[in-house]
Amino acid sequence: MKRVYNYLGLAQRAGRVVSGEQALEVTLAKRRVFLMLIASDASSNTYNKFKSLAQKHDVEYFVFGEKERLGHAIGKSPRAVVGVIDRNFANVIGKEIVGSVQEKNKE
Repeated sequence: MKRVYNYLGLAQRAGRVVSGEQALEVTLAKRRVFLMLIASDASSNTYNKFKSLAQKHDVEYFVFGEKERLGHAIGKSPRAVVGVIDRNFANVIGKEIVGSVQEKNKE
């Protein structure tokens, strides 16, 4: 899981991350988001809203991490939602998350 946060940090430094609810909504509407992370401690309203938006815009999403950790990974204050706007970063991060879930299930 630490690798996911490292990749998020790299993506942020490359300018390929959008964070915060309003910024992410705008970017989703422009169809530029390839992957979305929703913090596990996000409010149910936030979760439902962004789950719905992800499905509407056909964007892969995961419930991952906590607001504090997601924000820290990208050098910002706590964030409930983070979007990756680069296909390559999105693929790598998505594979890391799926791989970490599969490893946990094997234990």
